[in-house]
Amino acid sequence: MRIVIAEDQVLLRDGLSRLFEDSGHAVVAAFGDAAGLVDAVGSLSPDLVVLDIRMPPTFTDEGARAAGAIKRAFPAVGVLVLSQHIETTHAVELVAAGGFGYLLKDRVLAVGEFLEAAERVARGGSALDPAVVGRLLGQDRTLADLSDREREVLSLMAEGLTNTGIAKRLYLSERTVEAHVRHVLSKLSIPETEDGHRRVLAVLAHVSATR
Repeated sequence: MRIVIAEDQVLLRDGLSRLFEDSGHAVVAAFGDAAGLVDAVGSLSPDLVVLDIRMPPTFTDEGARAAGAIKRAFPAVGVLVLSQHIETTHAVELVAAGGFGYLLKDRVLAVGEFLEAAERVARGGSALDPAVVGRLLGQDRTLADLSDREREVLSLMAEGLTNTGIAKRLYLSERTVEAHVRHVLSKLSIPETEDGHRRVLAVLAHVSATR
């Protein structure tokens, strides 16, 4: 993988660089803030960007906003956000984009799992810290009440398939798939919202229950 790192803590930035390089990956750039990060991604064409949520100058959400800008400009680039604390303001939108991960920084200590998660995100998959998933869902949710067919539909939703794609995969009508999706959302107690992210929250429930 070609990797760009943005992390203001020098020790962590250097540690991440060594970790990736020791594993055979190429760190093509490392930054101490998010300024110019989007332009760098455009010129360096990395497979993965690893960045902190809070960076200079305000140490609020510079990294999260940069992550969103990268996914909008370069949707094929994987983005892995690291944070010391759970901050979900931008997370649902980024999860919906695919090729996104959100891990608490202490997960880096489990080197094998961390590298596996980074590689998965670079391939277009997801890597979500269980604590982050729990905060996004707002409560513990299990898949125990779902039928086998509803679990199958939810699994395909987690792969990113639309209702049309699910219908083709399962040889069902779109109307039948729509009914299954409604039942899944209802059984997972995901409330009606105006932001269109109920499907993403259902996928988060799937990720949380199957990891």
